[in-house]
Amino acid sequence: MLQQHKTYVVMFFVACFALAAVAVFAAKPGQGRQSQVSVAEPADKPDESRLRPTAAVRERRAAEEPARRGSSNATLFAAAVEQNSLFKYELDWTFGGRQQHGWYLYVPLISRLIETDANAAPHHFASALARWQQSAGLAASGVLDDETLYRMVSEWQGSRLKDKTAAEAHQLLLAPASDFYDPARPDELRQVESATYAAYRRMVAAAAADPSLGLGVTPAGELAPSEKYLKIISSFRSREYQERLRRESPHSGRAGLAVHSPHFTGRALDLYVGGEPVETKDSNRARQVQTRVYKWLVKNAERFGFRPYYYEPWHWEYVGDLNAVEVKVADRR
Repeated sequence: MLQQHKTYVVMFFVACFALAAVAVFAAKPGQGRQSQVSVAEPADKPDESRLRPTAAVRERRAAEEPARRGSSNATLFAAAVEQNSLFKYELDWTFGGRQQHGWYLYVPLISRLIETDANAAPHHFASALARWQQSAGLAASGVLDDETLYRMVSEWQGSRLKDKTAAEAHQLLLAPASDFYDPARPDELRQVESATYAAYRRMVAAAAADPSLGLGVTPAGELAPSEKYLKIISSFRSREYQERLRRESPHSGRAGLAVHSPHFTGRALDLYVGGEPVETKDSNRARQVQTRVYKWLVKNAERFGFRPYYYEPWHWEYVGDLNAVEVKVADRR
């Protein structure tokens, strides 16, 4: 009996110890059935204390993703970046019978064409160029080589004025002397095709209203008489006048005074964008393409129906409302 009593005592203490251990285990956060479902909170309400670390990780990853992509692009286009830095100033190509070097003079136009910022990082430029090359059916190398440049030139030239029919007298109007770079320009050289002049005035009004350009403006919102930027240097020129200019500049070449000039139409305007007004030397054009006015024209002139002659930063041609033309074509279909 004594032995049996001892056994019962031992079993009692073991049972007590086990119950105490279970109680301690259940009291710990996150353990046991009691911690799995909160009685005070609806069962479908998320536990914010559990979500916060996950959200933080997601936010961090989202913030790091652009950097990772940029690093990936930089690695992918490292060779293209190196090649572009060389070709930008040393690529040999020809235009108008003249040897050309590099494409640095056309960076604003190129950036506009491939839809990237002119100040984009070199690997971003190469990436955007590769996308444009692919859309143009070229090898998407990200390198602006001679084949790519010639394709771009073709694109720019293809967007210019097609109809070179000379303007008739009733299509021209006499623009005010105040619109011209040289207000003393004779009347016969201040004529502009009427629709072109209206578009020019709308474009100049938009530029005058843009404070980033810092143009001199009158209280009426027009370019001040003393302001030279965006004033007209040359507009309509008759065939006879053009031929006289060619005789006076026999070495101008095909890239200079055209035999079939768009100025015959009255829809081509030479605008002052800086530097020497119409000097084609690389050093002068390099100054012109860096002015705020030229860069503004590259980004905005198309809205008013004007397209550039890429070789001459000052030369812009009115091709009309291209959107209206596209709508008419769609209607006919």
